Amino acid sequence: MRRVVITGMGCVSPNGIGTHAFWEATRNGISGIGPITRFDSSDFAVKIAGEVKDFCEQDYVSPKDRPHVSRAAPLAIAAVEEALESAGIHPARMNRDQLRGIGVILGSGGGSQEFTEEQYRLYHSGHWRQCSVYVVPTSTIGTLASEVSMRFGFRGLSHVVSTGCTSSTDAIGYAYRNIQAGVLDTMIAGGVDAPIAPLILRGFMAMRILASRWNDCPARASRPFSRDRDGFVIAEGAWFFVLEERERALARGAVILGEIAGYGSTCEAYHRVRLEECGEEPARAISLALEEAGLAPEAIGYLNYHGTSTELNDRIETRAVKLAFGEHAYRLPGSSLKSLIGHPQGACGAAGIAATILAMNHGFLPPTVNLEVPDPECDLDYVPQAGRRADFEYAVANCIAFGSKNSALVLRNSR
Repeated sequence: MRRVVITGMGCVSPNGIGTHAFWEATRNGISGIGPITRFDSSDFAVKIAGEVKDFCEQDYVSPKDRPHVSRAAPLAIAAVEEALESAGIHPARMNRDQLRGIGVILGSGGGSQEFTEEQYRLYHSGHWRQCSVYVVPTSTIGTLASEVSMRFGFRGLSHVVSTGCTSSTDAIGYAYRNIQAGVLDTMIAGGVDAPIAPLILRGFMAMRILASRWNDCPARASRPFSRDRDGFVIAEGAWFFVLEERERALARGAVILGEIAGYGSTCEAYHRVRLEECGEEPARAISLALEEAGLAPEAIGYLNYHGTSTELNDRIETRAVKLAFGEHAYRLPGSSLKSLIGHPQGACGAAGIAATILAMNHGFLPPTVNLEVPDPECDLDYVPQAGRRADFEYAVANCIAFGSKNSALVLRNSR
């Protein structure tokens, strides 16, 4: 099978716009969680989120088009634009045949849900004439990838993967598979979600899985693996990558940021939102990725946890890691990016992969902040409170989703 490398990266995150800003905040444990400003949350029990602040949507979508697309579209376009620039790929200079050789696979859990919610608000408040003429196509999740393809002129496949929280991990996994199989040599892959809207927030509140005790201190609200955690923090953002067949990337002189060495995905077939207590299927997804990479568990030097800050996820993910890695689990450092940015739903896998690649390239493990009172059932090395220096060749980025889904990628350091 052909080898697949990452040659470009773009990040639009609650704790930093642009890859450099994202990494500086992440390595230094700086949170991007704050009060909700997108709408009036004064009568909500939860008033905080991981919003991308100071992001100028009009730089990526014209004022004329903005009412007809979701916020996810400019977030994704911004991240893809940075990824292409860092990879040295310039679509405007390409001919039609070259553009036909680039595909897009985008992962998103909610797609344009916040846009659709606003359209219903306009309709039911008697302002139906203000509804977008594109309410149907924009509300159809598949067109989100088309927004990226149309912006840059890419004429290869243009697909959306929506598998809950594993969406962007799976999107990158499918892009990896397409390049492995020789379908295309270059893929744009990653994730975006923009779920900060009133009804979406109400829905998660009804499930009682959002952090609600930290409205006065938002940066402390996301507390993965800590005994006093009380739920996750909803968030938004976009993280995208340029994936290329390795020999092609080397031939054009591209700088290789990392390599995808293995991908595994499973389903517990258990419950809409709960995880099975045994942790066997999340562990098997990791093991499948390791098997494809041809690696023993002991070869892995860092694990990027899903780490949502919910009691159920943190406890069972810890159990799954012990099953997958055996005794090495106790020597394996890992961290949860969600402690710093909240939970950007289907984009979280791509966010964790970005943090992992940057950790590899800089030889530094980002921390899990707010881990002040460890849960006795979460007894591994989560790099608590402060990051640390470490050189490692291989890492695993793990994801767990609603609907019993589990996905993992093995990444190789190409330094």
